[in-house]
Amino acid sequence: MNILLLLVPISIVLLGIAIGAFVWAVRRGQFDDLDTPAIDILRDDPAPLRTQDDGDRDAD
Repeated sequence: MNILLLLVPISIVLLGIAIGAFVWAVRRGQFDDLDTPAIDILRDDPAPLRTQDDGDRDAD
């Protein structure tokens, strides 16, 4: 029964830390745009520019 005197304050402190982290994340804008990062992985990277040297290497 004495363990509750230790566990209850620890759980309240952990709850306060979790709420503080959530409020911090909301204020920093972590949840503002949830769609764009998921779509960014599907976009192609721009093609690299070919130089004249690249064409010469293919011919050799």
